[in-house]
Amino acid sequence: MNENYSVIGKSVPKMDGRVKVTGQAKYTGDLKFPNMLVGKILTSPHAHARIISIDTSKAEKLPGVKAVITHRDVPSLKYGISPARWDENIFCIDKVRFVGDKVAAVAALDEETVYRALKLIRVEYEVLPAVFDPVEAIREGAPRIHDEYPMNINTEIHQNFGDVEKAFAEAHHVRTDLFMGQRTYQCPIEPHSAISIWEGGKLTVYSSTQSPHYHQYYIAREFGLKMGDVRVIKTFVGGGFGGKLEPTGLEFAGAALSRITGRPVKMFYDRHEMFAHNRGRHRQIMEVTTGVDKNGKILGLHANFIMDGGAYTSLGIASAYYAGAMLTLTYDFENYKFDMIRAYTNLPACGAQRGHGAPQPRYALEAHLDMVARDLGIDPLELRLRNARQPNTITPNEFKVNSCELTACIEKARELSGWKQKKGNLPSGRGIGLAVGSFVSGAGYPIYRTNLPQAAAIIKVHEDGSAATLYTGATDIGQGSDTVLCQMAAEAMGYFYENMKIVSADTETTPHDFGAYASRQTLMSGSAVKQAGEEVKQQLLEMAGEMMELPPGELDCREGIVFSKYSPEATRTFAEVAREFFVQKGPLVGRGSYTPPKLGGKFKGAPVGTSPAYSFAAQISEVEIDGETGQIDVKEVWDVHDCGMVINPALLRGQVHGALFMGMGESVWEEVVFDKNGRILNGNLGEYRMPTAVDMPKITSELVESYEPAAPWGVKEVGEGATIPTMGCFSNAIYDAMGVRVYSLPLSYEKVWRALKEKKEMESGLKSAAGRIYDKC
Repeated sequence: MNENYSVIGKSVPKMDGRVKVTGQAKYTGDLKFPNMLVGKILTSPHAHARIISIDTSKAEKLPGVKAVITHRDVPSLKYGISPARWDENIFCIDKVRFVGDKVAAVAALDEETVYRALKLIRVEYEVLPAVFDPVEAIREGAPRIHDEYPMNINTEIHQNFGDVEKAFAEAHHVRTDLFMGQRTYQCPIEPHSAISIWEGGKLTVYSSTQSPHYHQYYIAREFGLKMGDVRVIKTFVGGGFGGKLEPTGLEFAGAALSRITGRPVKMFYDRHEMFAHNRGRHRQIMEVTTGVDKNGKILGLHANFIMDGGAYTSLGIASAYYAGAMLTLTYDFENYKFDMIRAYTNLPACGAQRGHGAPQPRYALEAHLDMVARDLGIDPLELRLRNARQPNTITPNEFKVNSCELTACIEKARELSGWKQKKGNLPSGRGIGLAVGSFVSGAGYPIYRTNLPQAAAIIKVHEDGSAATLYTGATDIGQGSDTVLCQMAAEAMGYFYENMKIVSADTETTPHDFGAYASRQTLMSGSAVKQAGEEVKQQLLEMAGEMMELPPGELDCREGIVFSKYSPEATRTFAEVAREFFVQKGPLVGRGSYTPPKLGGKFKGAPVGTSPAYSFAAQISEVEIDGETGQIDVKEVWDVHDCGMVINPALLRGQVHGALFMGMGESVWEEVVFDKNGRILNGNLGEYRMPTAVDMPKITSELVESYEPAAPWGVKEVGEGATIPTMGCFSNAIYDAMGVRVYSLPLSYEKVWRALKEKKEMESGLKSAAGRIYDKC
């Protein structure tokens, strides 16, 4: 860490820490407005059915009901988050496509009346055949979910780099394995909610959102409004993890109800509804084939995947590309083939969950490489070192990697964990496993309007110089981006963090920013903030030069003091120079923006996965397996990251621990379960098994020295990349402990128990057969 920095690199308190721990923070569900109504959405009880008729007359007559709407009362324009596949309507027009699909909505004086009204709406359905498995969905004769997509193929990807078949033919060893992922959900503590207020021709939406400017754009587009006529305000957000990136039926239905009633309307999902609408992790079927030479050097890799996308696209196109594109980042090889089909099914739509399509494929590849290493008799850690990507290289799919300290991450994890002493020497039932990972530091492309910057920022110094306010569209969803960006602003200005204020994520008052997704904000929003801070500093030094009768180039500002580089005794305070600036020139304001450079190749889908910078990580875990029950006890985890310069070490460690928590849950326990009719069976926090504090192991989290030249102060991401290695890491540790592989997620106690049982039966059968042969001899 560079000790010359006065603000960044230090664990300062969070900007919103006090208001959150004291209960002062107001989330969308806490807000109240005069004459506010409560709104709810009526959803489909069927997975696939044609809508014959909708009768709302009884609901409309119920006292306290102010509006009942269906598809006839709202725009019929299709929407989505990915322009390549806009396939949703505010309410279903012709048919419903999953249990929970949107049919109608009610606004009433209170919750009790809303729920009574929903029961009075009569919908006549013609139930249609449904399909819940992606493999079955793409077979000839399967029920077609969207008429315009034959074979229920939502997205089809075929990428081929180099000559994979030639690499396999020349390889010393070729291995193929098949793995299964599972559906999981983000489960933030705060369910979705939105309050819509339509006054005159202007719509204001308070929303628990990760991206106010995305919401603004898509809501304006749906209702035929100018973007300036839609104001989206992010309140405090109780967690998102990708599930609150795109607008939901709450924002669209709430806006329509508010326009009809002329009153504010609060919409919300309960926990079970959130499971159906949260756009969680895709289930993936993953076949991985690798060819290596006798030393374990990867010559070629083929990833052949099928993805269950559910009933709509959401961010699934990007997830589908990420699933294969990100596999090339960690290892150095030239020949790569990626095939993917994202299928529509009659289940809730999937989208972007922490890691955005990449964690399950990484699990498959890392488990697969362990078995390749076993086939060759090579230490799996050594195999990774022999293939680890190096800095200043280009992947087969043309991603430019600048900084990369993956080798250092692996070596440090080996040292911290005692890998050499433990691998192969642990007692029966105990094992150690390794996996690596990588992720983008912001997507190299926007989802809409490529003529807008990825991020912009404004800093305004108060007239008396006593404080400075950062205006940014970046979105703090609990990860601490408000804090980090204020640190960056203060460092760039030579100012105090303690005197920083922030206004964030309000489309009316803050400049454009794409928000919290793809781990983009520290690099991309931070770049805009740094530029704005430097502009403030430059203006300040010019004014100080006039006041001190010195050339501005001879001055600097640090910790609120303007000083001469050559005569330290010549000083002025930041505040007094700022006051003089205001008197002579008006407001002291700095502006900044960031647009990533042109990245990637020219083939189809080339931009997806591009980024100015990539993080890298290595993770080792040690587990103990109970042979009688299959219970997995994670004893300790060692986690090492290459994430560039660290702005706030405490927040970074919080991100790493939280990512490990999520990855651990998906590895061992979490899975959304459906009945044979497509209904969610465990859509609550009692039956959807998530880890708790008592399940968390001892964690040793360390960093390696790294600097990213394409980023402000050399920063990179850590929020999502820290989740990427965990599934593969646990899978390999479990295999090491019990000697058999579980090929599907989650790696549940029951699956481990069954695998151990089958192993014992097999060993017993082999021994019996050997005994019979011996007797005959």
